[in-house]
Amino acid sequence: MSTWKLGTMRINQNTILQGKRVALVPYTSAHVPRYHEWMKSEELQHLTASEPLSLEQEHEMQRSWREDADKCTFIVLDAEKWLKQKATEEDCMVGDVNLFLTDPENPTLGEIEVMIAEASYRGRGFGKEATLLMLSYGMTQLGLTTFEAKIGLENEASISMFKKLHFKEVGISSVFQEVTLRMIVDEQERQWLLEQTSHVNEKNYSITKLQNGVPDT
Repeated sequence: MSTWKLGTMRINQNTILQGKRVALVPYTSAHVPRYHEWMKSEELQHLTASEPLSLEQEHEMQRSWREDADKCTFIVLDAEKWLKQKATEEDCMVGDVNLFLTDPENPTLGEIEVMIAEASYRGRGFGKEATLLMLSYGMTQLGLTTFEAKIGLENEASISMFKKLHFKEVGISSVFQEVTLRMIVDEQERQWLLEQTSHVNEKNYSITKLQNGVPDT
């Protein structure tokens, strides 16, 4: 078993990936109240196949995900708003992006999910950039060479986005009413992903928070 597999969620606990529209930061307890408000939405529950949780349950979930070796999660921030340093991270949250490493037979396979929870940010490229940043991170830091996305058949916008990011349809489940899309990272796709994310600036989360006058927790 690869060493990164032993603590996948922890590997990014001090990492910021800063792009043009989005900044990806680790999911911490400070983000839970806003996330909890999002997940009260029946639409988001349906799209993410989630059950509503209490605030305390959401905090427990965040703690368990932090320790889970099979998940890697970032919160998606509005980068421009966040960089102005006049708003808290919670005020800048627009969604999240996740990698699930659920196939013990194939440690190079990751299932990716992205959620732009704030409706006003949809259709503006935030989901696309967050996905590209996570794909590149999974490829370069986690050693992943195959990515899959499972998306509800009615979510045409998300299906279209992933297809534009070189994912190909490989299956449809009539039972779960979802389509499975896959990207295999050969050398050509690797170079493409690196080009698409060449603008990304990786930062130290703790140092950045201290520079912004926010004590590390």
